[in-house]
Amino acid sequence: MDKEYIVKLLEGVKNGDVDISDAVEKISYEPYSDIDYAKIDNNRKLVQNVGEVIYGESKTHEQIIGIVSKMKQSDNSEILITRLDKDKAEEVSKHFEMRYDKNSRMGIVCGEKVVPSGNDVHILCAGTSDLPVAEEAALTLEFLGHNAVRIYDVGVAGLHRLLSHVDEISKAKVIIVIAGMEGALASVVGGLTSAPVIAVPTSIGYGANFGGLSALLSMLNSCASGVGVVNIDNGFGAAMLANRILGRKA
Repeated sequence: MDKEYIVKLLEGVKNGDVDISDAVEKISYEPYSDIDYAKIDNNRKLVQNVGEVIYGESKTHEQIIGIVSKMKQSDNSEILITRLDKDKAEEVSKHFEMRYDKNSRMGIVCGEKVVPSGNDVHILCAGTSDLPVAEEAALTLEFLGHNAVRIYDVGVAGLHRLLSHVDEISKAKVIIVIAGMEGALASVVGGLTSAPVIAVPTSIGYGANFGGLSALLSMLNSCASGVGVVNIDNGFGAAMLANRILGRKA
């Protein structure tokens, strides 16, 4: 249930097309649906302007199918599933029309699309090995109705690659910077722009990288102001934060 739905319902009451008792019943619909193994938040979109997203990792394909089925009963919008592996995606696709990206492990169950806002979010990725996280962020942004401007393989090991995009970067409203190893790219970008920078450390790197911890600590200790940091490999979280910064009404 979202604000647009409630407005239409109240307009129906005003015009005499909807009975008051029917409207009360629909508005007072339980705030969540309990299907034993999951409690689906029916009012997430009403509160946050973005519907509930399904985290696919550790869920069985039967559980994912059950959650999608219940969500579809109350809302025909597209449904985003993150961390969805190929085998589960194949099973879900047997029940619903779904677009799947194996690189980012993202599935989008088809429905009513969000109207694009025209807002550009620039995604800067240090290296090709970081692409799964970068694409998770990019596809989430596109799901939310934003334009994801991809600038990939511009890590500090070859700084001239980044500097060739300075003019484009200067036009960004929000920038997501994704990097592993030592995670220095976020600080460099933070010094080149006035836009808010969302840094995403990745688990890419050799032994002393500690699964992304070294990049995380580097980004947290950035000497550039206006840089915020999300968790390791959390491209989805970075995109959701960018969406809030832009004030997108999804």
